[in-house]
Amino acid sequence: MKPEEIKDLIMKSLSSESSPDDLRDKLEDAGVSYTFSDGFNDKVLDRLFKPAVVINLDTERSWNRAFYKIALSGAAAIVILLISIYVSEGTFSLDSLLGLSSGSDESIVSLLTGM
Repeated sequence: MKPEEIKDLIMKSLSSESSPDDLRDKLEDAGVSYTFSDGFNDKVLDRLFKPAVVINLDTERSWNRAFYKIALSGAAAIVILLISIYVSEGTFSLDSLLGLSSGSDESIVSLLTGM
């Protein structure tokens, strides 16, 4: 069947004046059959009620190990950054954390406005 014919059949099935028997006859005349293999219903029901995702214990452990490695390296990078700020600026003020300690307010305003 052509896609246009299938679309017409679907649109006709939505109207209340068409009967399902007429549509079924048209589909059978076009060579479409509704026969399924033996055990089809059981296979579908088994697939529906089967747990979708099964995570084994080894996979969970490997994810945990990867997370801890990433978290520890991130924490180490933050500590190194804080130490370098303290060494270069001598304090942990907001200006030193933002890198604004060496400039004055007028120079910051002129840098932001472009004047």
